[in-house]
Amino acid sequence: MSTTPETEPELLHRVENGVLWITLNRPKASNAITWDQRELIITLLGEASANEAVRAVVLGAAGEKHFCTGMDLRSSPGTKSLLAEAAPAEDGAPKPPARPTGYASRMMKNGVLRLTTAVLECEKPVIAAINGTTAGYGMSLALACDLVIAADTARFIQIFTRRGLIPDGGSAYLLPRLVGPQKAKELMFFGDDLPAAEALRIGVVNKVVAADELEATVREWAERLATGPTRALAITKRLVNRSLDSDRATSFGEEADSVELNMTTRDANEGVASLMERRKPEYYGW
Repeated sequence: MSTTPETEPELLHRVENGVLWITLNRPKASNAITWDQRELIITLLGEASANEAVRAVVLGAAGEKHFCTGMDLRSSPGTKSLLAEAAPAEDGAPKPPARPTGYASRMMKNGVLRLTTAVLECEKPVIAAINGTTAGYGMSLALACDLVIAADTARFIQIFTRRGLIPDGGSAYLLPRLVGPQKAKELMFFGDDLPAAEALRIGVVNKVVAADELEATVREWAERLATGPTRALAITKRLVNRSLDSDRATSFGEEADSVELNMTTRDANEGVASLMERRKPEYYGW
């Protein structure tokens, strides 16, 4: 959100008022995600699920121009080899791939798809704070978050086809579920910029605010979530995510079982007690 000194780590993280703040801190590299950053974010999200002191997560970025422009393709040996293979031979003809069949697939499954899955499966609500341009996998990452708040200067770009690539990081699964298949194909086929206001209109983001109000708005939402019934939020997130792939009978059955599970929590009992006693509930997170 705000520019940070070069001496600071490339990924910042802290817990404050029950909120885990994760900040991509490579503004001079357009906040492209390195291999090390990816692995640390996955670890932090996994730890957040098990940490009772964490009740919400914010994923943001330093600087004012970019949230994230995708993965840093030069940060790991695997992508370096793919870049080398992509370069044409001296006569200009494309070189045949030297990697074994399945190599690129494994790289995706063990890389960006693990990060997307970590966001989707984190048991705490995850808010994306989009401060600027988010492109390629950066947009996939935003789509995976539970709530998205964007500055009015932000742009979303499904940039893959501009480079002769196909969408990755789960975009082909996530985007149609938000905007419908035809709009998703338009965004993916053309790779045009999607301004924040239009992203709000079609359902890619939840809220758009002035750039100088982004941090305060995100903090307000995150701390509100952090004082809520954490287990109920986790179960709700799981039910909604699973409903996209379930039939009605399965969803109804999982809902009933989830209500049974949730009623064993302290917060559910506190919520019922506060209703009966006509007072504001005080949630403990378990």
